[in-house]
Amino acid sequence: MSAQSGVTDAWAAPARTVHTALAVGRRRRLVTVAALAGVVALIAVLSLTLGTIPVSPARLPAVLAGHGDPLENLAVLTLRLPRWTTGALVGIALGLAGALFQTTLRNPLASPDILGVSGGASLAAVTAMLVFHASGAGVPLAALIGGAVVAAVIGLLSWREGFAGQRFVLIGIAVAFLASGGLSYLITRADVRAAQQALAWTVGSVSDPSWGETGLLAIALVVLVPVALWLSVPLRVLALGSDAAHGLGAHPLGTTVLATAVGVALAAVATAVAGPVAFVAFVSAPIARRLVGAGGLQPVASALTGAALVTAADFVAARLGDFQAPVGLVTGVVGAPYLLWLLTRKDGAIA
Repeated sequence: MSAQSGVTDAWAAPARTVHTALAVGRRRRLVTVAALAGVVALIAVLSLTLGTIPVSPARLPAVLAGHGDPLENLAVLTLRLPRWTTGALVGIALGLAGALFQTTLRNPLASPDILGVSGGASLAAVTAMLVFHASGAGVPLAALIGGAVVAAVIGLLSWREGFAGQRFVLIGIAVAFLASGGLSYLITRADVRAAQQALAWTVGSVSDPSWGETGLLAIALVVLVPVALWLSVPLRVLALGSDAAHGLGAHPLGTTVLATAVGVALAAVATAVAGPVAFVAFVSAPIARRLVGAGGLQPVASALTGAALVTAADFVAARLGDFQAPVGLVTGVVGAPYLLWLLTRKDGAIA
């Protein structure tokens, strides 16, 4: 009995250590996600209360409930709330899209803006505006179709008995340059006023959203976000390798195709509403990964990080003196140094 007891104790101590480590990791992830949600809420309060017409934070709940005076209702409900809501939803979509691309293709450069998905959506939208004189819902619809077509082209060109992350990324970067060239050609050939409108759209902005566009984006996220969160489990299995994934009952090809399609859809609907908001999809997942580590809450953290980045960047953009900078300009300034750092790392970014 004493020998058996000694063996049991020998196994029990490491088991308790592992259990404690897992519990600590879960608590860390929960606290981090709660902190990210708190950051998003803080940015919301600042965005809705500060401005030319200041509103006291104590008055904000009453104003949101429709009980403010006419000036408060104008400032919060008409001007600021649609802008913040659209920015938050765009950030959630781009944060999840970047996480899906980078996890599926296992490459830190794999994000919709780097791979040309956002560029394809922009090219299609600008073509609709400048060539077919589309307006209203026609422009977001064209952007959605453009992003999907570009992603399909990249997938077909990179297919060699399966997806290869490195080839997908390299072809995507080439397609991004083609889309950028097409955009430049269209804008230089267009009428000055039309070119100004198109150029403003291609930078990425949430400054003048309509509740209709925001509602369509919200409906799309209601469908896509649960699928993206569900995919986080099979994608973690896929990270073990194809043989191990097959052994555990996973379907690598189906999971890869579905994750890529959902990522494209998330990026396309965000671009269709706000234009190509640079670098949010690119940096959200790495930031979330550093904050929460590997685990089931990483996609949630990526979505919250994206929402925080877009809304914070828009808060800054709206208050740069008399110059109303597009949110994409601010996120580009933040994201470009990270891209330079990634490309100059000793281990390389594409290998």
